[in-house]
Amino acid sequence: MFSYISPEKRVPCDHPLRPLRTMVDAALEEMSPQFAGLYSRYGRPSIAPEKLLRALLLQVLYSVRSERLLMEQLGYNLLFRWFVGLSLDDAVWDVTVFTKNRERLLEGEIAEGFFEQVLAQARAKQLLSDEHFTVDGTLVQAWAGQKSFRVKKPDASQRPAPPDDAGNATVDFHGEKRSNETHQSTTDAEARLYKKSAGSEAKLSYLGHVLTENRNGLVVGTRVTLSTGTAERQAAVEMIEEQNGGERRVTLGGDKGFDTREFVADLRELEVTPHLAQNRKRNGGSAIDARTTRHAGYEISQRKRKRVEEVFGWLKTVALLRQTRYRGRERASWMFTFAAAVYNLVRIRNLTAAAA
Repeated sequence: MFSYISPEKRVPCDHPLRPLRTMVDAALEEMSPQFAGLYSRYGRPSIAPEKLLRALLLQVLYSVRSERLLMEQLGYNLLFRWFVGLSLDDAVWDVTVFTKNRERLLEGEIAEGFFEQVLAQARAKQLLSDEHFTVDGTLVQAWAGQKSFRVKKPDASQRPAPPDDAGNATVDFHGEKRSNETHQSTTDAEARLYKKSAGSEAKLSYLGHVLTENRNGLVVGTRVTLSTGTAERQAAVEMIEEQNGGERRVTLGGDKGFDTREFVADLRELEVTPHLAQNRKRNGGSAIDARTTRHAGYEISQRKRKRVEEVFGWLKTVALLRQTRYRGRERASWMFTFAAAVYNLVRIRNLTAAAA
């Protein structure tokens, strides 16, 4: 009827979560001053933000699709309780605790701080390259449906008829010209109708961008932007400038979508060598000439740049970021950055284990 074995003893010594928890504990300890500034010294004691972040990390790692299901897992899953830091007798929080604390975590830039602490650990283990990078972007579907994409200021003739079904009304888009200039989602006003490639379906979405280093494929920069045709190149310039700042010569790999004369000129101004895939079908030809392609490092960058797709694959399948569960670019960006930090943790663990 009684158990005197703690969750610590029930988790095997070789469980893959143990090295992750060690790294997470070290990162959260460095962030203690940030956490201290988020909460008042007065009033009822709040749930420690360290525990909230550990729970969200488990949600990403184990592909738990909602915070309600996450609380259910914390109720009976000993492994989850051990990782978060709950004893067998501790009560599980109400699911609304995440809703009430999300704004605090956003304002305190906790995801960005956690991401930087994870990168600091990778840097200490000499896993990062500071000379060779790759950039790419992907479409992240917004938490909004096509039926919410309506005319911004409809006149009397454009106002929708009373719904035939209050839960799932019928909407006829035939013959209607829809664009981001004239229409807007009533569910997520910042989402934009966008398609990543010709022939694909246009969806209400954001664009997620990552900058990876070429040594081990770790993410060193993230962005979530509005879906526009130039967002990928603008985000790439911002991220590589943060990493380099024009202090030394570095390389940046990318796919054919980045091969434009304006973007290449921007990179050269920042002392960045553009190791971009050549788009010979573009009008005027490729902006990448023989002074770049003749070097052996260009071919290496072309091989390495494909590893950025592994990041997007993990984020969309394991972290369930094919479609964001949050409304608004700021919240979507917070979760995108946090999930990238979790990806780095898993990658660091695997690299460290392989070297041992």
